[in-house]
Amino acid sequence: MKKLSFYFLLLIILASCNSTKHVAEDEHMLTQNYVYVDSVRNKSEELQKLLLQKPNARLLDLPLGLYFHNFGNHDKPTTPKEWAKKNPHSYNLVKNLFSEKQSIAYAKTFIGLNNWFLNYPGPEIINKRKVGSTKNNLTAYYKNHGYFHSKVDTVVNEYNDKKATVEYHITPGKPTLLDTINVDIESPVLDSIYKESKITSLLRKGDQYKDNVFREEANKLVKLFRNNGIYHFNKSAIGFYIGSDSTEYKTNVDLIVSGERYYEESGKTLAKPYQQQKISKINIYTDYYFTKKSDEYLDTLTYKNIRFLAHDKIRYNPKYLSESIFLKINKNYSDSLSSLTRNHLKSLKNFKSTIIKFQDLNDHEIQADIFLTPIEKYTLGFETELTHSNIRDVGISAKFSIIDRNVFRGAEILKLSLLGSYFTSKNGPGWEIGADVSLNVPRFFAPFGLQKSVPKRMSPNTLISLGTSIQKNIGLDRQTFAFGLDYKWQFSPKKTIQLEIFNTQYIKNLNTQNYFKIYSSEKTNLNSIAKTHKNDADFSFPTIKNATDLEEFTEIRDFMNEVSIDNSFKATNATEFQNNLNILNRFNILTSDFLIPTIAYSFTFNSKDNFTDNNFSFFKIRIANSGNVMGIINEKLNLNNKSTVFNIPVAQYFKTDFEYKQFWDVGNNAVFGFRSFLGAIFTYENSDIPFTKSYFAGGANDIRAWHTYELGPGKTNTGLEFNIGSLKFLTSLEYRFDIVGKLKGALFLDAGNIWDITGSSFVDEAAKFNGFGSLGDMAVGGGFGTRIDFSFLIIRLDLGFKMHEPYLTGNRWFKNFNISNSVFNIGINYPF
Repeated sequence: MKKLSFYFLLLIILASCNSTKHVAEDEHMLTQNYVYVDSVRNKSEELQKLLLQKPNARLLDLPLGLYFHNFGNHDKPTTPKEWAKKNPHSYNLVKNLFSEKQSIAYAKTFIGLNNWFLNYPGPEIINKRKVGSTKNNLTAYYKNHGYFHSKVDTVVNEYNDKKATVEYHITPGKPTLLDTINVDIESPVLDSIYKESKITSLLRKGDQYKDNVFREEANKLVKLFRNNGIYHFNKSAIGFYIGSDSTEYKTNVDLIVSGERYYEESGKTLAKPYQQQKISKINIYTDYYFTKKSDEYLDTLTYKNIRFLAHDKIRYNPKYLSESIFLKINKNYSDSLSSLTRNHLKSLKNFKSTIIKFQDLNDHEIQADIFLTPIEKYTLGFETELTHSNIRDVGISAKFSIIDRNVFRGAEILKLSLLGSYFTSKNGPGWEIGADVSLNVPRFFAPFGLQKSVPKRMSPNTLISLGTSIQKNIGLDRQTFAFGLDYKWQFSPKKTIQLEIFNTQYIKNLNTQNYFKIYSSEKTNLNSIAKTHKNDADFSFPTIKNATDLEEFTEIRDFMNEVSIDNSFKATNATEFQNNLNILNRFNILTSDFLIPTIAYSFTFNSKDNFTDNNFSFFKIRIANSGNVMGIINEKLNLNNKSTVFNIPVAQYFKTDFEYKQFWDVGNNAVFGFRSFLGAIFTYENSDIPFTKSYFAGGANDIRAWHTYELGPGKTNTGLEFNIGSLKFLTSLEYRFDIVGKLKGALFLDAGNIWDITGSSFVDEAAKFNGFGSLGDMAVGGGFGTRIDFSFLIIRLDLGFKMHEPYLTGNRWFKNFNISNSVFNIGINYPF
């Protein structure tokens, strides 16, 4: 209650700040814009973008940035000398106690603090000129949409408290429609291309006049002609002539395409008829630098009519580099093929810049010059990361990498990485070290001619990787070995396909005898079960005096196996019997070594056009199988009836993940995002699911009101160090908005859980998914967060509150909705 009172008091203080403190007597601060279309208020983002003045940004209806600005004072000193004159006592006190240098630093501190406040946006003052320009913007907008007789009026409402609102009243009138559309192409060459293409015009009789449709029609024509060899064609050759009938609100359109291009020569403007131009020469400069552009090229060679040149030595195999060149000798010039060539060369990640220039050889031939500036052959990389979870209290990791480009002269990238981490956990400090090497080949590296199965324009790529790591003092300590062979290609600009072939991981537990020392909660629960089973209230593991970890481990393991087949105990103590099975199931999964040979297929669709696009959708599906081929080849079983290879259990399962994300730009730099995830694992041949491949819930990128591994499965609340499942559903909503400067805010709502669908008798019924009714066991959490946007990096702080807790009895809603039960998350970049 005291905390709530504090926050309420803080809000009162902020709200009481005089927002017009820095507004002059003859000025007014803009507090709201109102746009009316035919007397009905319109809040559409399309019109809001045209307003040149907007009120100060607000959070919870408070202009926090303005309040910070108002803490500053425009009249305060801006230099230490001025500050000393205004504050002689403080300045001289510091000077006498320390030195002149310290007193100057002291003054600069206060000056800097004042400037920091003033750097926040000040009050948005009504500007009559901007109001007039906004009126012109709105008028132009409606005329561009065919409302040629539209009218816009403005009203500025000024109030005595130095605040004002602006109203924009729009009367669009009746829109003008397109009538007869005539096309006149004056060039025989262009006319022939136009007719053969059978292109469909965007201008249609009866459609409303829209200026952007005319622009799209012009772009469509430019693309058509330039992709058919008309290198010099541009928009200036296209004219639209409109004749309106003010009575009928209809207009005829004459589309005229000029038959000649104009160019400058010897100070004169000359004209030539358009002609198709073929590419007769292609030169590739493999080590171009602007500072050396006039130096002689000492090494040259020709491959498939393409000439390669280098100042020093041609270090790229022409056979492979030419595969990125889609412009062909004796073929018509094409804008699309030029762009495809540029993008493909960039995708090689071997060149700082890729420049393609064209020059006329004659009216029918052009030459293509491709200038490539290589990235340094060897580069070093260093990354660090802070981590936190309910298993790792605090951790820091580092990764050092060395990259060798063009290692086999085919633009391949070889990367060697060394990684290490140090962390603290409930079991004390721990560490992890590892190394991996990967080779990225910008083509399919495959036998039997499979490299030809995907066109080069789809940027086929092969990734071969090999790695190992050792982890100490977390879980049972483990060592992993991994090998991967992945094929990936860009099916279209927005669709990507990936095949994971022979991706094999071997996980070896190093200290299984430490199980009950590390997961002490398991031992505590088993002690309780043993008291009942042995009818001994004083019983406690281990019973062997001065037992070693291995002896304790063996004793408890044998006890669990004994109880699991004791039908009489099951009949009289069903709850304790089931609890033992649950613990035995987790024990078997965590103490078992695993071989995980995976084959997977992934399809990704991403409609995002560029980095600034906030209206896009994302979809990904991944289907994976582990152990199918290897299980057929080797039919050996261990004592637990699990398929093995070299006495190592083989993980045998199918795993399918679906993820969908949608984002909407809602204006004022605010974005609304939705994310949904559904994943399921289906085991076969009596296999267990490796811990590393299981699903978990909670954490900074998941359901943020719970810690990682803390939630589920189902409506259970085990209180264990980890909780995993074979089915997961997650959905999130997030509203992201600007606060001030680089500081962003977010409101979020997360819902989901994990369940078990293996059908195992070891698993508690409350943890199992039993149809759609189990969706009522979803956890729901909400909260707010801040983000500091450094452009290249976003630091995220989120505070999640538990709203619906499926493991509670009775009322599950808002029972622990408070600060003391909230979860604070630190993350890098957005959660989705």
